[in-house]
Amino acid sequence: MRLVSFSARGHARVGALDGDWIVDLTRAARAHYADRGVTRPGARARALLPPSMTQLLAGGDEALALAREVVAEIRPHLAHAPEARALENDGVAWRAGDVRLLPPVPAPPKILCVGRNYAEHAREGGGEPPTIPIYFGRFPHSLLGPGEPYVLPAASEQVDYEGELAAVIGRRGRDIPESQALDYVAGYTVFNDISIRDFQRRTTQWMIGKNFDRSGPLGPALVTRDEVPNPQSLVLTVDVSGERLQEAGTDIMIFTVAYLIADVSRALTLEPGDIIATGTPSGVGFARKPPRWLRAGDTVRVSITKVGVLETPVVARAG
Repeated sequence: MRLVSFSARGHARVGALDGDWIVDLTRAARAHYADRGVTRPGARARALLPPSMTQLLAGGDEALALAREVVAEIRPHLAHAPEARALENDGVAWRAGDVRLLPPVPAPPKILCVGRNYAEHAREGGGEPPTIPIYFGRFPHSLLGPGEPYVLPAASEQVDYEGELAAVIGRRGRDIPESQALDYVAGYTVFNDISIRDFQRRTTQWMIGKNFDRSGPLGPALVTRDEVPNPQSLVLTVDVSGERLQEAGTDIMIFTVAYLIADVSRALTLEPGDIIATGTPSGVGFARKPPRWLRAGDTVRVSITKVGVLETPVVARAG
């Protein structure tokens, strides 16, 4: 299942992508309960499938099972134009092109990023591969929705791309054994850790250069873990304006997704909606000769097998 957060008619909602349609999970659940004669179907739907991705994930496997059930009920009706129009009018189904996608988790409790998790990327930056994970944080204000333009900052011209696999946590946990770590994952999505390199390197702390406003495209969907049973068997590519600049298998990560979850949970309690961005492979812009900084008119396309494609147009700041 491919879960999305989206904005329509002035409200943020949570849905499931189904072909060219997005099924509004809260409204589909309300119809599901109304058909069964449940009293206060709207309240029941909001309790089990709320219009917030973080809250929905907190519902665990029960909520995801209900989401799959209501999507399966709606799907046959989308194949018939009159029924599909009725669902559109009721706000139960939306044409994907008619809504604005938000980051799949618009307000994650924590965004934990991993630096230098591919050996060749560590070396292209002038260092050796780390022996322990390097973590840094992002803040929710730095996220950018899929397809939304990234506006180049006035403060720097050293704007770089970094395609990454991101794991989204689905269960609260602390001191999680590595052998069980993937059970705590709700699903996976695509991340572009756009980095302002001169600000990143001003000090040994990377925080400022990694947290410019709306500099972290995420999405388009959260793909549930049943569709990605092994996150270490994927292929990640990054194309900038049609030129392939990054390509690697996630099997060459230094620290696997399971290891990272287990390791960070020794210090932090992980919560539903937390995001762990697992690092980028070699081929980033600063390491090229000459450097390949992002510029107005570029489009960055990050693709990960089984997870999806994230495209971000780059535009100049107005004025």
